[in-house]
Amino acid sequence: MSALLEVHGLEAFYGRTKALHGVSFSMAAGGITTILGANGAGKTTTLRAISRMVRTAGTISFEGQPLEARVTEDIVQFGIAHAPEGRGTFVHLTVEENLKVGAWGRRERGGLEADFERVFGYFPVLRERRRQMAGTLSGGEQQMLCVARALMLRPRLLLLDEPSLGLAPLVVREIFRILRTVNQAGVTILLVEQNAALALDLADHVFLLETGRVVLEGPSDVLRRDDAIRRAYLGY
Repeated sequence: MSALLEVHGLEAFYGRTKALHGVSFSMAAGGITTILGANGAGKTTTLRAISRMVRTAGTISFEGQPLEARVTEDIVQFGIAHAPEGRGTFVHLTVEENLKVGAWGRRERGGLEADFERVFGYFPVLRERRRQMAGTLSGGEQQMLCVARALMLRPRLLLLDEPSLGLAPLVVREIFRILRTVNQAGVTILLVEQNAALALDLADHVFLLETGRVVLEGPSDVLRRDDAIRRAYLGY
């Protein structure tokens, strides 16, 4: 099976500072892959590089199409949605208006109401809040809105950056349950998550980053049993 996403020799730069040093990995369609690593390892930068939000060298291809010469607007057109760290909610727009923004960049313009129903099925609380200003939502509701807005693109690949950040454990478990359902509906997910135990439970494949380099990769059930990973990331 050919890869959905292939990254080879990826370097990324903030000004003169190099944040990624030759990162290489590939993902098949239909799965959930997580990138683990300590703060500053380059996890968020990897997602930003795929979305063409930082200067890069190396190659990135999606469904065989090279992305490195593209701009962020093109990436959206390919069907790659990015739910960033910190949620990025448009706080002065309503929930419904935020969702419409999510649908704006996609190729297919029709079927908006059906997509509303689909994301409200995943996140019923957003239906109740659809006329409410996004800035008045709780942190958990804003995270749900961030994911729902990304899903309005009808993505083939969903890039998720720290969806559990700052949320209560019950809310986090609900969001991760929904992510599994979204994946089962056919959306491939690339997840960056500081909570390694949650990420390993959700994902089927893992890449471990250290200082901008992939140092370990494999199936999540295998890496979960690795003593070094357990001590460094799971705390036991």
